[in-house]
Amino acid sequence: MTAAGTTTIRSLRDHLHGVLHLPGDPGYDRTRLPWRRNVDPRPLAVAEAADVTDVRRILSAARELDVPLAVQATGHGALTPADGGLILSTARLRGVEVDPVRRTVRAGGGAVWGDVVAAAAEHGLAPLSGSSGEVGVAGYTLGGGLGWLSRRYGYAANSLLRAEVVTADGAHVVAGPDDDARLWWALRGGGGNFGVVTELELALFPVTEVFGGVVFFPGERAADLLRAYGEFAASEPDALTTVCILLRLPPVPEVPEPLRDRVVLAVRAVYVGPAEDGARALAPLLATGGTPLLGGFGPMPFAHTPRLNDPQPGAQVSEEHTDLFRTVEDGLIDVLLDEVAAGEAVRVIELRHWGGALAVRPESGGPAGPDDAEFSLIAIAPELDEESLPGARAQMRRLAGRLRPYATGGVFLNFLSDPGRTAAAYTPADHARLRDLKRVYDPENVFRQNHHIPAA
Repeated sequence: MTAAGTTTIRSLRDHLHGVLHLPGDPGYDRTRLPWRRNVDPRPLAVAEAADVTDVRRILSAARELDVPLAVQATGHGALTPADGGLILSTARLRGVEVDPVRRTVRAGGGAVWGDVVAAAAEHGLAPLSGSSGEVGVAGYTLGGGLGWLSRRYGYAANSLLRAEVVTADGAHVVAGPDDDARLWWALRGGGGNFGVVTELELALFPVTEVFGGVVFFPGERAADLLRAYGEFAASEPDALTTVCILLRLPPVPEVPEPLRDRVVLAVRAVYVGPAEDGARALAPLLATGGTPLLGGFGPMPFAHTPRLNDPQPGAQVSEEHTDLFRTVEDGLIDVLLDEVAAGEAVRVIELRHWGGALAVRPESGGPAGPDDAEFSLIAIAPELDEESLPGARAQMRRLAGRLRPYATGGVFLNFLSDPGRTAAAYTPADHARLRDLKRVYDPENVFRQNHHIPAA
């Protein structure tokens, strides 16, 4: 580092209200590593911002040093390593404040969904949160946001009422329908391309209890169930959200005995409304599977819906592939069953029905989400290491090729781990508009360590 660079880093450390971690410091490895360990960044420093002033200082230092700047809270969405650059961590900005009268919540740029769900539940309200309480509110919302309430109420991005943002030039601005409507539009699905979001104000909804659960069926019933799922989706009520997941489970004690060492199909579902209505709505799909191996459905507090998923796995290397589909064809089902049963790296394939409120783009809505898809797919090869990673990548390439004839070509930003496909997350018109706004708000391309949208 040059003498000028050393002076800049020393000044940043001396004036930061938060904490600066340099290589060799005890907190450096803890703060530099994201949840998804495919990325192993070696930054010049990690700066944990304690307030807006810190964010501005860190941004200014990155520009003075002319090094990459990566912004992250929980690190779930990390895509590219900020080697030799600065990581700006918003993890300390975790304040949450609910206004029960206006049915809104103000959440700091580093808040996680578990904190927001718990605070809202005290007032009989719920956010359009993700399925894991450990995921960051900001990254999830800026990428679109798809959760258990989305078919009823829409994308989390479209529940964003206003945001406080530090833009590339260091300005601290408010984006909202009456403040900076252009930036507000871009934030609702445009990812982290337009600034550092230090606070979000989100709409809350009157949901306290839901009908939900998960059941597991033997893999031998999977083809019939997936075929039925494609037909069931056409009449699925907007209050019901369903997900079918093909799983190849290992022969380990942690897996319940009925599911151990076999392929199964899990049906997860949440209904926003009376339990008897939810049971009636879900019954036609479940009847196709016959007697389940394990699981069940019943009333539960909305705050307990993260329990429907497997426990959030620890930080790991994994490979994913995602696509969108208009229908569930027999050929597609054959591909999915082949790949998950192959005994290779892909052990999880999730198929989710969209529709409902997701199919209706609000007049003032942002660029979040596809406009021509009924189903999404995520294939996951989890818990990889140096030895298994090449085989996992080879299987994912094969799977992607086999899926291509059935897919729309689009993707959903929150599900995407390949930064080379970012443009496919938007309609051509929305992507062009985002590129124009990138030129306005970040002409020097400061915010590029993400799902990058280049300036027009």
